[in-house]
Amino acid sequence: MSDNVYSVSEIAGSSTESIDDAIKGAISRASKTLHNLDWFQVTDIRGRIEDNQSCHFQVTLKVGFRLDEPGS
Repeated sequence: MSDNVYSVSEIAGSSTESIDDAIKGAISRASKTLHNLDWFQVTDIRGRIEDNQSCHFQVTLKVGFRLDEPGS
């Protein structure tokens, strides 16, 4: 068995609920397109304030996924 080789993609998620919800939503959506997801790293957190009160959370993530073995 060979060592794993990974690819890294950058994605962004958003939520009106929380940073945690933005992260989970981004990973959930990425898992519908990418497979073998193994890890994530939050690289940026930001937000938007609406009407001087409500917040819209935004996160940027790097997600790592294992590349398929040739012939798999």
